[in-house]
Order: sequence, then C-alpha cells, then structure tokens
Amino acid sequence: MTVMTDGHDAAVGRANAALETYTLSGDGWQRSPGETLRHVLADLLHWCDDTQRDFDAALEQARARYAGERPPRG
Repeated sequence: MTVMTDGHDAAVGRANAALETYTLSGDGWQRSPGETLRHVLADLLHWCDDTQRDFDAALEQARARYAGERPPRG
C-alpha cells in the first residue's frame, strides 16, 4: 500500500474538482471521466494554439514536476 502525501492528495483533489466542473458543464454532462479528460486535453490544445503556448513543452514540464512530487514506489 502506497502512503499518499498531502501534496498528492491536494493535487488529486484539484484535478477531481476541475474535471467534475467540466463534466457538469452544459457541454460535458453526459461524458464519462475518461471522455471528459480527453475533451479537456483537446480544449487545452485549442487554447494553446490560440494563445501561442507550447502544449508539448508544458506537458513535458508537468511530467517532470509529477515525477518529483509523486510518492516513492516500493
């Protein structure tokens, strides 16, 4: 059993809140959690295009941050 940290729990809580808000929106209320996640990611890709942000660079940085924040396995 992996012990979760406060930071991990807070991050999961924020993600749950964001996805729940998105799911409950007029456009997303019938989506499953997986469909909602894909829809959010696609919308973020559109947002990155419109605001000239590099989605792939942000995702790479987010993965590095996640790797540093996640609890050790073992």
